[in-house]
Amino acid sequence: MTEAATPGACALAAPAKLNLGLRVTGRRHDGYHELESLFLPIAFGDHVRVERHDVVSRAREVRFTLSGGTPDVPAGDANLAARAAHAFLEAAGLRATLDVHLLKRVPGGAGLGGGSSDAAAVLRALARLYPGALAPDALAAVGLGLGSDVPFFLQDPPRPALVTGIGERVSPLSGGLPEVAILLVHPGVPLSTKAVFEAFDAQDAALTLHSAASTMRTPSGLRDLENLGEHLRNGLLVNDLEPAAIRLCPPIARLGGQLRASAALGVGMSGSGPTLFALFEDRAAAEEARAGLALEAPAWSRVTERYEPAGRGPQGIHGASPNW
Repeated sequence: MTEAATPGACALAAPAKLNLGLRVTGRRHDGYHELESLFLPIAFGDHVRVERHDVVSRAREVRFTLSGGTPDVPAGDANLAARAAHAFLEAAGLRATLDVHLLKRVPGGAGLGGGSSDAAAVLRALARLYPGALAPDALAAVGLGLGSDVPFFLQDPPRPALVTGIGERVSPLSGGLPEVAILLVHPGVPLSTKAVFEAFDAQDAALTLHSAASTMRTPSGLRDLENLGEHLRNGLLVNDLEPAAIRLCPPIARLGGQLRASAALGVGMSGSGPTLFALFEDRAAAEEARAGLALEAPAWSRVTERYEPAGRGPQGIHGASPNW
């Protein structure tokens, strides 16, 4: 199973996500950007386990441990998963001792929402361990305060959705996604979301924000997952942040060229990058394209698929169950 619970503990998968298209539709007075994107959870991600200790406590204590991970993933209270636990206890007015264990696979600064998914998994676990401690709206507010991608991952379980505003409006999509294999390609270096948006504002904002409506708001947009093939042929995987990301990380353009020269149904960049993805009809085609890539360390690639919360088990996320 992808999740497990005992009276005092809850373990959840924390899948990463792809952005199947990302449009920047506006900029608010507070500096935040309004976005519109289709989020797709994928079977590559992390695992979170939260343990509740029912002891008399005058403090809010979160004992955080991290396994796996890379140097760009913060440890201790700087990690978003630990911050989520602290934020939940404070918002709920609880005095408790928690153990939060994070098994990390998704690198930081990849545009895959790994940290946001970890934070949301912690919040979902705590909502189960402390039923009724926070109303859904209050939990959503805590999530948004941690990051714009967190509200999407607060869906229990995460499922494809159209995400708008600054991430607070999440509209789950009806219809099933056709079976596709997903090839992820990463140039091997993290990319700061803040830096990408600053580069976007410097050169790209005027090119995008002149339009009040984006492609995804039309009936021919990405709302209907069952017509994904048509959307791919129409080139609707455009990501408005990609040119800015390429200026900061030129290998994105080279790797994107390799993917577009393959037999992929469609190629895009996830979030603020630098991870690229290519969609294929089946795993064999994706593996063939992966074998043909010219990658130099520390660049990496892997083949995955969409996230299925039921029936796959933790191996659907990493290939092995955590020893919890």
